[in-house]
Amino acid sequence: MAEERKRILWADDEIDHLRPHMKFLEDRGFHVEGVTNGEDAIAVVEEAGSRLDLVILDEMMPGISGLETLQAIKARSPYLPVIMVTKSEDEELIDSAIRQEIQNYLVKPVNPLQVYTAAKQLLDGSRIRESGAMRDYVSEFTVLRNLRSGVSSPDDWIEIHRKLADWDIRLDDHRDAGLLQTHEDAKGEANVEFGQFVTRNYQSWIQGTAEDRPVMSKDIIGKYVAPLLKERRKVYFLLIDCLRLDQWLAIEKILEPYFDIQRDHYYSVLPTATSFSRNSIFAGLTPLEISEQHPEYWSMPGDDENSLNRFERQLLDLQLERLGLNLNPSTKYIKIFNQEEATAVKKDIASLYSLPLVAMVFNFVDILSHGRSESDLLQEIAPDEAAFRALTMAWFKHSSLFDILKAISKQDATVVLTTDHGSVLAKRSTIAYGNRDTSTNLRFKIGTNLGCDEKCAIHLKNPADYQLPSPGVNTHYIIAKENHYFVYPTKFHEYERRYRGSFQHGGISMEEMILPCVVMNPR
Repeated sequence: MAEERKRILWADDEIDHLRPHMKFLEDRGFHVEGVTNGEDAIAVVEEAGSRLDLVILDEMMPGISGLETLQAIKARSPYLPVIMVTKSEDEELIDSAIRQEIQNYLVKPVNPLQVYTAAKQLLDGSRIRESGAMRDYVSEFTVLRNLRSGVSSPDDWIEIHRKLADWDIRLDDHRDAGLLQTHEDAKGEANVEFGQFVTRNYQSWIQGTAEDRPVMSKDIIGKYVAPLLKERRKVYFLLIDCLRLDQWLAIEKILEPYFDIQRDHYYSVLPTATSFSRNSIFAGLTPLEISEQHPEYWSMPGDDENSLNRFERQLLDLQLERLGLNLNPSTKYIKIFNQEEATAVKKDIASLYSLPLVAMVFNFVDILSHGRSESDLLQEIAPDEAAFRALTMAWFKHSSLFDILKAISKQDATVVLTTDHGSVLAKRSTIAYGNRDTSTNLRFKIGTNLGCDEKCAIHLKNPADYQLPSPGVNTHYIIAKENHYFVYPTKFHEYERRYRGSFQHGGISMEEMILPCVVMNPR
């Protein structure tokens, strides 16, 4: 069955002179109807209803004006796309038309190809982009496969993850089930190989013996913040807890009008959980080094949970001192859990400019991730990664964090923004064995007599080799790979169902380990 021709209404008092233009569109598959005034255009819109696909509207016609006609059309059919054509280049006129949500604006004289291009972009653009995405992805899939086959360094995996995350964003507007499944399969295969790569190399990275060791959690302040402070730059260090690269890419687009953004990437320490990764960032040390050098500031998961990250300010001050930075006034550290606290910071942002370094931690994305695991409503709203990404972006657009960043963009200051770890959509359960005092995390376990399927996880029997502390003799760690999550044999099926499809962190995956670190300067 032939595809129905798209129907265009063209309103122009010189419509007879535009017959060649209309025939040009007709020859290329459109059905075009012409009228000479606004009243007739409104009548056609009322009669045609949803059968009309596009209006091309002259701004100057006898009777009611083009803008008045536009207003009447939008009142009757708010989502009907309109292209306005005018002889005028008056900016106020253009602004008025844009405020009434026209889709394009052409200045006379217009040629047939110009009109055809504008119409095709509006009416067939989505279909063309859909088909182009499939073609482009097939080509990109080959590139990614070749990249994976030749991986030799952590930077190679950063490039692979970046490309996959870029496609996450691009495919948000393409709902072809086959293409989306192909992309998910590609990410799954990549994470299998990434887990193998990390298993082979992580010990040499964290011990500092690898020649090509990546930037890791403990390097962030020394690499990105300290040099700016030594240049006497005013610095805001912002950490958004549990932010994935794909979520950042969505947010980055929103911030581009305000900042020149230089994006870099780094690897989180293992386990990819706040108590390890965030303390490592603020201390500039591995978890084992923190526990040995500053035991008063270190707590293991399973201890008092409120104490796990209580000493970030102290750890940051100690790191700055080691780096030879004695700031005056001293660092301002702010942890933000809710909207009320964020609003208070927004009100004080002008006064914060007098300080050389302001460090802020925003916990909302992490709270959202954990809350989704416990809420049927949030799981319904955000059933997959694309929806969770959209939910994160919706929060950011209306958040005080965005307001804070817009305020900073008016100051002579640099923002260093990063996260401590990402999260992964847990899809496959795997059995974990351990004693009663084993930690409760779903992506990693700490305890004695631990056991796991080592195809799904790594078993660290000598934690010190991985720069991890041991709270007792014979303490081991098991860390899940890919998208597995740990379930005990007792009540296995109950807990398997409860946590399948939840966002978790602590394990080994590109989404949890390969993270953005961006330096932003106001435009």
